[in-house]
Amino acid sequence: MNIRMSDAPDRLAPQTGNNVLFAFSGQQGRVVGRGVRPASALPAGTAATLAVRLERAFAGTGPQGLVGGALAFDRSQPDCLWHCPATPTPVGAATLAPQPAHAPQGLSVSAQPEPATYARAVARALQIMRDEAGQPGALEKIVLARSLLVRAEAPIRVEDLLARLGDDPAVTAFRVALPARGTQQRWLCGATPELLLAKTGARITSHPLAGSARRRADALADQQSAAALMASDKDHREHALVVESILDVLSPWCRQLGAPEGTRLTSTRSMWHLGTRIEGELKDPETSSAVLAAHLHPTPAVCGVPMARANALIAELEPFARDFYAGAVGWCDARGDGAWHVAIRCAEICGAEARLYAGAGIVPGSDPMAEAAETGAKFGAFLTALGLPADAGLAGVTRDEVR
Repeated sequence: MNIRMSDAPDRLAPQTGNNVLFAFSGQQGRVVGRGVRPASALPAGTAATLAVRLERAFAGTGPQGLVGGALAFDRSQPDCLWHCPATPTPVGAATLAPQPAHAPQGLSVSAQPEPATYARAVARALQIMRDEAGQPGALEKIVLARSLLVRAEAPIRVEDLLARLGDDPAVTAFRVALPARGTQQRWLCGATPELLLAKTGARITSHPLAGSARRRADALADQQSAAALMASDKDHREHALVVESILDVLSPWCRQLGAPEGTRLTSTRSMWHLGTRIEGELKDPETSSAVLAAHLHPTPAVCGVPMARANALIAELEPFARDFYAGAVGWCDARGDGAWHVAIRCAEICGAEARLYAGAGIVPGSDPMAEAAETGAKFGAFLTALGLPADAGLAGVTRDEVR
């Protein structure tokens, strides 16, 4: 089962100093980890060494310790995890972030790449799918992202930003301290709707999302958007690839595993999604949620099928390195219980700059400019949190695609 606000207290991890290293607030509970950089850093590594590194960390902090942070999109790149002692406190006693003061001022926005350039990359991916059709290892799906670079007059206050992002109860708002860039601190900050994996004892849950449509202000248009998504063969094919992959990866770890509710519509304030709740029981209840998350990601929801082929093309077709975008963010305790989320609807914050990311799943039948419109809509929640219009990410997208 999920760790719910009603059955799990807030977790507050105090340490010498008062620096927040990671914070999460959503349906899986509220967690704040505090400590001192770099003393609280878990030695960096990949999934191959994660179990050993976690064991050593908890040996030092005791049974009440917490580890939290981010796993990079590229599984060959090092993670960024922090460890600290934890003291459970009653619900409501810990505050994730102060109430927002003022939105950043003097903002400018630039698309990287422009929607038309992004659409050409999508068209290239579709051509590759056509050329490889029927061949062994042919590309079946790829997730391509684009970015917006937002600049402010002064450093962006992550605390205020996180409070605004957490206003939607359907998402998990998060902030994770990343390795510094020179003398400037970096943060991965976002409001993700997608649960990669949650664990309590032997019970695990995953809720993959794939297949999306923009929410509409008009109620009738919004219902029509949801109905069209639920009826879309293209979106259901895209979604099925994600669910099948997660079931395949988790199956060896589980004594039972399934998706009893099937695929349903789910939503945030800005987007409709197809979602499938997966539930299972682990063979070994001591298996850490962090280890499972490291094996699961990147799923086809953020990478593609086959994974290695899609990953190579992403590096070729996207004009930026993903770093921790589309990786995983989360936390676990000494028992391995915890929650890990797909690092989407997020941005890297460094001083007065915020680099926003949004991606769309490309399968045969995708329309390049429609995918550009989908990414533009996915920027909406973060743009709003910055004090910008929600549709600022749609600039340059063909008008017919955003009606």
